Amino acid sequence: MSRKAIATKRPIHPNHEARHIHLLRRPFQIIRANFRAYLIINAIVYGLVIAGIVAAMVFPALGAAQAATLEDNGTADLVRSLFNNPWLFSTTILGVNVMTGALWIVIPSLIVPFTGIALFAYKAFTLGLAMAPSTEIMAVALIPHSLTVLIELQAYALLMFGAYILGRSWVRPATIGARNHRQGYVRGLQQLGWLSLATLPLFIVGAIWEAFSLRYLVPLLTQWLL
Repeated sequence: MSRKAIATKRPIHPNHEARHIHLLRRPFQIIRANFRAYLIINAIVYGLVIAGIVAAMVFPALGAAQAATLEDNGTADLVRSLFNNPWLFSTTILGVNVMTGALWIVIPSLIVPFTGIALFAYKAFTLGLAMAPSTEIMAVALIPHSLTVLIELQAYALLMFGAYILGRSWVRPATIGARNHRQGYVRGLQQLGWLSLATLPLFIVGAIWEAFSLRYLVPLLTQWLL
């Protein structure tokens, strides 16, 4: 290798590596410091989705009403129009999931403490209603879609967890080492920001898996199992 090439080659700075490690570790540090609350939030999110599925199976009218809502608001038509283009489909899913997290969890929690938790608790139940296996094809689709649910709900759970920390820090500043409500809000907002960053990989992976599994895997499973 020539001296010029060696001279122009950029060295790896330890500070850059440390920054990247910090970006990866910070959300886990927040979870570890508030692990009990994290588990409770997860139980709420996954539990309500399961409750919605069970409710739609016991009371089919609930599932039918949710399906009718998806038809009326254009969601079903959008899915059908994008179904054959999985990359565009996954991009749309990603956008919808990010907007759902922002509008249902983050933004309300910035205005009124803990509001996003209550709002998305209702949303999680309706998601369960929509996923109930009311037909044989939907039952087959739920096999690969269960992984989608696991990934994407974890992202929403992280946002709800962040909303809880923000609300707690805002109402009780001493829990985060703040002197007043304003400082508690700022520090809680910082932790919500870290947790929000951690949701992006989950939303991306979940959207890609959802689009491609529905397009390619579900038809194959349907042929094999039905």
